[in-house]
Amino acid sequence: MNEQYEEVITKIKEADAVVVGASNGLSISEGIHIFAENKDFIEKFGDFRDKYGFRSIIQGCFYPFPAEEEKWAFFSRMYDYFLYNGEASPVMKHLYELVQDEDFFVVTSNIDDHFRQAGFPEDRLFEIEGNSRNLQCRNACHNKIYPGDDILSEMARAQENGKVPAELIPECPACGGPMQVHLEIDRNFLKGEAWQTSFQAYRDFIEKAHSKKLVLLELGVGARNQLIKAPFMDITYAEKNAAYITLNKGELYIPEEIAAKSIGVNGDTAEVLQRLAQLK
Repeated sequence: MNEQYEEVITKIKEADAVVVGASNGLSISEGIHIFAENKDFIEKFGDFRDKYGFRSIIQGCFYPFPAEEEKWAFFSRMYDYFLYNGEASPVMKHLYELVQDEDFFVVTSNIDDHFRQAGFPEDRLFEIEGNSRNLQCRNACHNKIYPGDDILSEMARAQENGKVPAELIPECPACGGPMQVHLEIDRNFLKGEAWQTSFQAYRDFIEKAHSKKLVLLELGVGARNQLIKAPFMDITYAEKNAAYITLNKGELYIPEEIAAKSIGVNGDTAEVLQRLAQLK
């Protein structure tokens, strides 16, 4: 295993560019599992579970709440659960230590905004499905997204009996209509100016790395993931100098076509990142 870790570090150090791709498995390594009916879910969201019947955070994101007061109670509590302590986890700190000296870019489907919390620059980050701290007009009447930290934090602390006070519910500054958290939970998800800018920055980074030594570092991405894994494997196949490195616990998938250019590390992502950061 030490030889494998050394090989990963060598690939990263020798790379001209590093693209980090992250999905749910990275969040799980931090202790957050949005798909699980686990102890945290029951402790933090048990009243919603009992009242509405959904059994995970992700199910709550898509639940048709009967009233705005209840919807915002859930989403503000989710925000509080993800970001309440304001400090990056050891997992994210180790990941940042691993790539901070490289020319890197991050693409993620995670909604917890932990990359930005850990110090990853916003202009090197593409959150495909948004994050839990920003707001948008539900009707997508204009392209702007808004920071929601203050109002979400206030709602998280003011709610009672699974509801927030009606006077705290935000309205769109442009049309006066309802707002929602900027997450891809329905067709109203705003792929506006900020989203398009991040997407273009990601595409530009890949294009700039053409024919160079490119490392695609994939963290906790499932085998069926079409947002991150499939493009990463396509790029690896197309780029002769690319290396594909995937970290996941119990689920590694590397097609034969790119096996010679790939490294798969099967282990606890938190432990692997800590070890790699120490070696770096």
